[in-house]
Parts: sequence; structure tokens; C-alpha cells
Amino acid sequence: MAAPLRVLIAGGGIGGLAAAIALLQRGIDVDVYEQAPELKEVGAGIQISPNGNKVLDQLGVFQQLKALSCDPVRKEFRLWSTGKPWPMFSLGKTVIEKYGYPYLTVYRPDLHGALADRVRALKADAIHLGRAVAGCEQDASGVTLVLGNGERVRGDALIGADGVRSVVRNTLWGPTDPAFSGMVTWRGLIPMETLPEHLRAPVGSTWIGPGAHVVSYPLHGSKIMNFVATIEGKTWDAAAGSMPGTHEECLSDFKGWHEDIQTMIRLCPSLLKWALMQRDPIPQWTQGRISLLGDAAHATLPFLAQGAVHSIEDGTVLARCLEGAASDAVAPALQRYEAARIERTSRMVRGATANTERFHSPELATEQTAEQYLQREWSANPIFERYDWLYAYDANTATI
Repeated sequence: MAAPLRVLIAGGGIGGLAAAIALLQRGIDVDVYEQAPELKEVGAGIQISPNGNKVLDQLGVFQQLKALSCDPVRKEFRLWSTGKPWPMFSLGKTVIEKYGYPYLTVYRPDLHGALADRVRALKADAIHLGRAVAGCEQDASGVTLVLGNGERVRGDALIGADGVRSVVRNTLWGPTDPAFSGMVTWRGLIPMETLPEHLRAPVGSTWIGPGAHVVSYPLHGSKIMNFVATIEGKTWDAAAGSMPGTHEECLSDFKGWHEDIQTMIRLCPSLLKWALMQRDPIPQWTQGRISLLGDAAHATLPFLAQGAVHSIEDGTVLARCLEGAASDAVAPALQRYEAARIERTSRMVRGATANTERFHSPELATEQTAEQYLQREWSANPIFERYDWLYAYDANTATI
């Protein structure tokens, strides 16, 4: 009997770990190489829509994650100046009845920890920490992952799940890193008990205004309120993608916004500034025995709340394409994976970019023009067209 495939994954983030689980479930050997000395995620919130939870259930982590997360009753818009609400769409039972799974708001370390635990339950020594990726090579019989410490690791396939500045991607195609979008996002986590009662509702709120928007939603069993505020027209000179910020600068950025926004900014124990990076969809992910996954393949602005979800979907589709493949059939299997995913993820990237204008439109300057704008752009039919194709997809059964 032939030895099982050995797949090397560069990057131990959400997408890399989800792929590792899906591959191990199918009897494919996996090793994950992560540059960080310990496996942890930045404390922040993410949204996992029904299409993501379908996959997480198949991976065996959904029930654990659901118990740690929140299931908001609805998503709504709020006008930046007056706070007037407009319904976006109902969540809770409505979403479960339509798509089979809930829409969860998730503390990122909870998801990352659940995925890591599942990987180790399937293969105790699959995750290798402190292993920065320096490059990669391939030949007719396999791939070699070159690590920063000089170690060379051999496998049948390599998946670059190493983020927006992917070494694997840039080794294959030269520098293709995303560029700064001109937008900066402020992130903070607010202890729920410190908020006024009216700001503790189990609701996902998106405050929209000309040139900026603010998102808030509960996390971690409603113990935390996630705060994310994005503004245009900023500069970014730092080499790092994030840096500590001050309450004074954030308050200045959102001067004139509703008092609820000012309150949330003041109650954030600390604030981080993040540079939002942007890149058009790339036309090719796969070269021979090497392919890409997640942000390495389809870096996106976060305005469809699908970046993490599409990384999770990638992992399952990848594993389905590699299942049962012999070593000499890896390259065509990876081409099938790319073909199955590239159109969907490219559409997601373009949709997230388009939502920048929808969240930041000049027509939101006054309540009267905002009312007309929201009726045109955010009534039931446009919302259905933008989101149903995302949520109805099932990576477990999609054509490959």
C-alpha cells in the first residue's frame, strides 16, 4: 500500500489549521509550520456566517465554538450623527431556518484555540512552532519547504497559508504584497459590564457615515463588546501592520459622531490601529505541487465579514480535492482546488471593496439623504443579492 500523502502547510492561522483538520480527517498526513513561538491569535472579534459554521461542524469544532460565542438577534445600521437605526437583516432563528446554521460573533482566540486543539487531537505533533518560512522549492517527486533556521522539510504538496505577506506566494510569483488602502481601522475590546445598559444589546451594529464606519457586536458569551472603527484618508508609515493608538486620536477621528461612539471609544481599555491592506484578486494560486489558501490567496478588506470564513472553506475544498490522490496526481488535484475556489473568493474580494463606498457614502451626511440612500442600496433585494450567495454555499458538497 502506498504511503499517505504528506502535505506541508506554511502558517498556523485559522485557514492553515482548518485545512490541517480537513486533511487529517481524510487520512492525509499534515505538518503545520508556524513562525510564532506560541500559538495564539490577536484578541479581536470575527463574524462566522452560516457557510463557515457548516464547515466548522464538519471539522468537529462547531459545538465547542458555539458555546463560547454569541448568536446576535439581528444586524442593523445606525446613522453616524443621530444613531437612528435601520434593519439590515434578522439573525437568530431566521438564519438557522434559511441556511441550517447560525450567524455567530466569535472571539478570535476562541476559534483559533478550538482549531488547534482539534488538530492536535488528530495528530499530536502536527504543529511546529518557531518555524519561520524562508522559501520553497519543488521538483517532479515532491516539494521542499525551506525554513528560516536552515531546516529543509520534504513533502508531497505545500500550501501557503502564511497571510497577506505570504513568503510562499512571493517566492513563486515575485513581490505581490497588498498595498495600503488609505484606511485605518481602530480595534478595541470593551468589558460588557462597563457599558451603559442600552449598548449591551445582542445586536451587530454598523454605524455608517461619510468617509467612515463603526462596527460593534458581542463576543465570548457576551462578556466582551467588540469595537471596530474604520476611517478613510489616513497615512501609514510604520513597517508593522498594526500599532498602539491613543484614545485622543481615535476621538479626534470620530469627532461629531454620536455620543454612543464617543462612549465606546472612551471605555476601550486600549486601542490598536491597523492598516487596511488591499489587493485585486490574483489570477493564479497554484504552481505544480504548491498552492495558496486564505489571505495568501485572496487578501480582502473586511467589509463582507468573510475573510476568515473563506479561509475555512478553502481548507475543506482543498482536502476534498486531495483525498485519494497519489503523489504523482498532486498537481492536477491542486488545479482542481484552485478552479473550485478562485471565482468565489475573487467575487468576495470585489464585493468587500464595493462595500467601502456603501458604508462611507457622502449621501450619509444627513438623515434625509441617508434615508433615500439606504432605501436604494440596503433594502431587502440588494441585501439578498449581496449576501445569499455567500451564506447558501456549502464547501462540504460544492462541485470540485
